[in-house]
Amino acid sequence: MRDMIDALSLERQVCFALAVASRDVIALYRPLLEPMRLTHPQYLVMLALWERAPLSVKELSKLLHLDPGTLSPLLKRLETVGYVRRRRDGQDQRVLAVTLTPEGLRLRDEAERIPPAIAERLGMDLEELQELHRSLTRVIAAAGGAHH
Repeated sequence: MRDMIDALSLERQVCFALAVASRDVIALYRPLLEPMRLTHPQYLVMLALWERAPLSVKELSKLLHLDPGTLSPLLKRLETVGYVRRRRDGQDQRVLAVTLTPEGLRLRDEAERIPPAIAERLGMDLEELQELHRSLTRVIAAAGGAHH
């Protein structure tokens, strides 16, 4: 009976550790992102665009693992603050292309200070963070494969 209880102890649950780590790490971003007028989900959108813009809403949705219904309000807000533009594709009117504005591009310089600041706040070295990222990427792939 003891083994069954241990298997269900809160501290041993991967889902619990991931949920708490996610919440706590994302909270570290808040004071860094607020001066940039970005929420964490908006920051993720900007990261994808800084790396690969222009992108269609469909491509962004896939990259960020977000459904278009969740992504749409994020894009609308980013457009309102002047960081992105949404336009119908000239070749295919069904495709909504997302591009960075000059202001959105400039914001990238400011954002470059965020990763080192987060690493410092976590008190973890680059090697530890890279190993954590590799492990989480494997978890994402395994969980994604399990429910598709």
